[in-house]
Amino acid sequence: MTKETLGFERRTYIRLDTVFPVQFRLMSLGGDMFLSEWLQGFTNNVSTGGICLRVNNLNPGFAELLKNKKAKVSLEIEMPLSYKNPVLSSAHVAWFQELHKKTNRYLIGLQYDEPNSSGSERIVRYARAKRSFLPAVCAIVVLLGIGLAIDTYINVRLLRGNKQLVTQLVQVIQESTVAKEKLQKVGFARELALFKIQELEAEIQKAEGERVILHAKAENAETEAAKKIEEVNAMLEKLFKEREVLKKKVEAYQQNQAVMSGEVIRLDREKTALTEANFKKVYQWLKIHQNPRTGLIMSFEGDSDISNWAFLYDQALAIQAYVLFSDYDRARKSLEFFSSKAEKSNGFFLNAYYFNDGNPAEFILHAGPNIWLGIAALQYSYRSKDPQFIPLAEDIGRTIIALQNQDPDGGVKGGPAVSWYATEHNLDAYSFFNMLYSLTGKSIYLQARDKVVNWLVKNTYNKQDIPILRGKGDSTIATDTYSWSIAALGPGKLLELGMDPDEIMAFAEKNCAVEVQFSRPEGKVITVKGFDFASQRNVSRGGVMSSEWTAQMVVSYNIMADYYLGRNLPEKAKMYRNKAEDYLLQLSNLIISSPSPSGQGEGCLPYATSDFVDTGHGWMTPKGNSTGSVAGTAYTLFAYRKYNPLELK
Repeated sequence: MTKETLGFERRTYIRLDTVFPVQFRLMSLGGDMFLSEWLQGFTNNVSTGGICLRVNNLNPGFAELLKNKKAKVSLEIEMPLSYKNPVLSSAHVAWFQELHKKTNRYLIGLQYDEPNSSGSERIVRYARAKRSFLPAVCAIVVLLGIGLAIDTYINVRLLRGNKQLVTQLVQVIQESTVAKEKLQKVGFARELALFKIQELEAEIQKAEGERVILHAKAENAETEAAKKIEEVNAMLEKLFKEREVLKKKVEAYQQNQAVMSGEVIRLDREKTALTEANFKKVYQWLKIHQNPRTGLIMSFEGDSDISNWAFLYDQALAIQAYVLFSDYDRARKSLEFFSSKAEKSNGFFLNAYYFNDGNPAEFILHAGPNIWLGIAALQYSYRSKDPQFIPLAEDIGRTIIALQNQDPDGGVKGGPAVSWYATEHNLDAYSFFNMLYSLTGKSIYLQARDKVVNWLVKNTYNKQDIPILRGKGDSTIATDTYSWSIAALGPGKLLELGMDPDEIMAFAEKNCAVEVQFSRPEGKVITVKGFDFASQRNVSRGGVMSSEWTAQMVVSYNIMADYYLGRNLPEKAKMYRNKAEDYLLQLSNLIISSPSPSGQGEGCLPYATSDFVDTGHGWMTPKGNSTGSVAGTAYTLFAYRKYNPLELK
């Protein structure tokens, strides 16, 4: 066979980018006898009529038989990932080429004895697909690479933009605070100058009266009176000059006030726009931290020890945040987990689950978090008009009532395996039973609610020097018992019980309000005012501002403002509203950019201004100075929207 003929025949084959194994054995030309055992070769080229076989270490005797076309070949061809069964065929030698004599390597051109068999078509289809596979994969990889690059670029810009938005808000808040302080100082200086002018006017009036008297006396004692008149005139001239200087100062102060007032107004407008934009980002953070498979929300994203935990209480707050923003699908997703998938013990949901798979993370059982989940289910039902999860709330209600029935006074203790009673759990229970009664009309919940009220009056609202105890026999000051008393019972109900809501708020502010330094993640240290978890003087660590508990106080200030507006006491209402706005502004100072890669720099709030310190109530704040907290973030959204989670409204 000539080189030209050999080249022509090979052009009918399809070149393979990869090879696949072929078993073959030699047989007689008549096909009635095998001349060898199974041998190993590999495909090189294929066509509908045959195959090019590459063989290494072929026995020289077998090579001679094939070269001289004195034998046929029985083939068993494996096609990887394509077919379960190999292609079986027989072929005769079309051409033979020695590649390397010492290693006995050969190329053998074979033509099928049945060229139109289905097996040969399968091989060619596979070869063609294989040939086009790599370019297709490369194209897909290129497209994916472009998409990834675009997505990365967008995410980087989004991250940078979100961080800038947070930074701008904090900067404007600081500038606004400084501008208001300067305006206040100028106003005070102006008032002081006006007061001094009034004093000078009095002195001038007195001196002028004295001069009139001296003029009258001048007729009898002309020399002595004239001397005194000169002294009075000199004093009056000095007073007139001082008055002119002060008047000019007052004019300057007035001009400065006008300029500064304009600057304050400008900064306030900018602050309002930035605040609104940042709180949209804050809610976005809550959205992207929900696991789409489990429906759970990661409680803390920056503390590696609990970064995958979803605490029950936090889930209840996040659900209410979704409901507040009419994001009912997200709320439903979370509630469905607890309705049908979450593990329970003795009728109680566990305190924490793993965010990614929903398995238990903490087997502690507490009444409070379960009650909050029930409240979240009822808020969803009330606002969405979907009764799907009322049975979930009633199941929780029956569990809590069973716990309540264990106490002769009708109180709800901390859980099935504890002996302590917490005021906050009973305030939760009051609101929960009140909501259940409102939505179902069942008297059992009304009775349970009233039992809780009696327990509160008897055990926690019964001490003169401390208006509210933390729990039964526990006089520790806890800020949330003050804010939640206002939110759960309301000012009117507290007055009925002999409690003064104004005194409750004043006590909390006097004992728990703090001014502390907060080191922002970008390195800037700012001064913030808010509320500690407990009385600062009772905790050796010094003051710590809690984002969640400060937001709870903001909610309560707004409740007090609404209460006094309804009673036509606008000045008192304004006082409470101003406090709410001031502390909400302080909370805005705590907004940070999400530290997690998935957070994309969206806004969130840390749990507290200091990481890993004692709260004063038996637990530590999370680790990490930029740890985003669901509780702090969700409650700050409640404060921003003037939403009371403990009331159906």
